[in-house]
Amino acid sequence: MNARSPIGMLDSGAGGISVLKQAVSLMPREHYIFYGDQLNAPYGTKSKEEVLALVRSAVRLLLASDIKALVLACNTATAKAAKELRAELSIPVIGMEPALKPASALYRGGAILVMATPGTLSSEKYSLLSSQWGEHAVSVPCPGLMEFVERGDFSSPALHDYLQTLFSTWQARQVDAIVLGCTHYVFLKEAVRRFFPAVPVLDGNEGTVLQLRRVLAARNLLCPETQSGTVRILSSGSEEHLAVLRQLYELPFPEQDA
Repeated sequence: MNARSPIGMLDSGAGGISVLKQAVSLMPREHYIFYGDQLNAPYGTKSKEEVLALVRSAVRLLLASDIKALVLACNTATAKAAKELRAELSIPVIGMEPALKPASALYRGGAILVMATPGTLSSEKYSLLSSQWGEHAVSVPCPGLMEFVERGDFSSPALHDYLQTLFSTWQARQVDAIVLGCTHYVFLKEAVRRFFPAVPVLDGNEGTVLQLRRVLAARNLLCPETQSGTVRILSSGSEEHLAVLRQLYELPFPEQDA
């Protein structure tokens, strides 16, 4: 492992592609290997033991490529596996965190809606975060929502009906901010905004990437400025699954420079 080694990223599926795109935007010189565990998605309704076993299996695959850091580009994987991985691995492990802290600064007497999987919302990690910054946060479990992204569905009547039901009790009330607590939901940001056009919609992607950059800099592991970045995308699923990842990243075949 050295500064030219790749950064490994993993998610239960396609949502982490939104983190990958943010990382490439802020650190274009780096090499990236993204792994979407689409065969086993979703993680959000699985037990801690199941998620930990799946994440460890994916991490073994990424470690075979001599990655210099691991990004859990998945809120559920972070909540259920980050602590154990940090104890097991010698490389930095960077996780996701719902953007409750910046959302709390937007409080004006209304609610802060936190959209996330049941697994994230029920985790110890989220409970601790909420105790610090979630005084006015309202948990909004979204089982089944990530599957719309996995299907590449960002604007269908079915998606509209799902969100209409989800938000039905909130549209007539004051909402100060909406937190997207799943990386999949970043791809649905515009669909969410149609229901709350004047409400800020926040995600944790930029904060995660900035933390990754700080950690790599502290360890002298940032790629040299003369380096040309590359992106490699892998999936545990079928060719159709892989095609969804590539479509979301807008990466054609064969793999190319970032």
